[in-house]
This record gives sequence, C-alpha cells and structure tokens, in this order.
Amino acid sequence: MAADESKAFRRFVNNLTRDNLWVYILRLLQEGPKYGYEIRAMINQRFGFRPATVTSYVILYKMANDGLVKTEKELGEGKGKPDRKYYVITDEGKRVMKAAKVFIGRFVNNVFDLT
Repeated sequence: MAADESKAFRRFVNNLTRDNLWVYILRLLQEGPKYGYEIRAMINQRFGFRPATVTSYVILYKMANDGLVKTEKELGEGKGKPDRKYYVITDEGKRVMKAAKVFIGRFVNNVFDLT
C-alpha cells in the first residue's frame, strides 16, 4: 500500500484541506473580493478539492464574526441580475494569514526535518 493510499495519509490530507478551509478562502481573497459561489469554484479549480456548499458559507460566516473578512454588497444591475455579497479580506485576516504561514513553516521544518 502506497503512503498516499493509507487511511492515515487520507486523514492528514483531509485535515490540511477541508478542516482548514478558511486558509484557502483567505488565500483567494488576497487576490481581491470574491462572492461565495466563486470562492467554492476557485477552491476546486486551484486547490483540487470541492468543499460542501453549506460548509463554505458556514466558514465565511465564522470568518466574518472573527473579523477576518468583511462583506460588501453589490446591487444587481439590470433585470434578473441578483444582488451579490462579496467577501473581502481584512487587515486582521492578512495578519492571521502571515501567522499561519509562520506556523506552517515551523511545522514543516520541525516535523519533516528528517524526511
């Protein structure tokens, strides 16, 4: 059995992807404001996994409560175009991303130093 086929490895990947969805979302928002559906599609396209729709919105809601993102509403222009809620990374979100990067760097250096 290859390492990437083991249950432990699959749990590890799941923990670094779905369980840390907020990091992926903030990464995308560093590029500019995005709306919910767009974020979910970009995660699939760029990072190779598809979070559940409800999960994505729950995480966005929690991130807004934590001050990592804020929302901006754009009114639909013309008939039939819906209003859209865009998510924008805040200064706190940028600060947390930098802290997460430092932590991950230490993690990789400390845990995989002999690998």
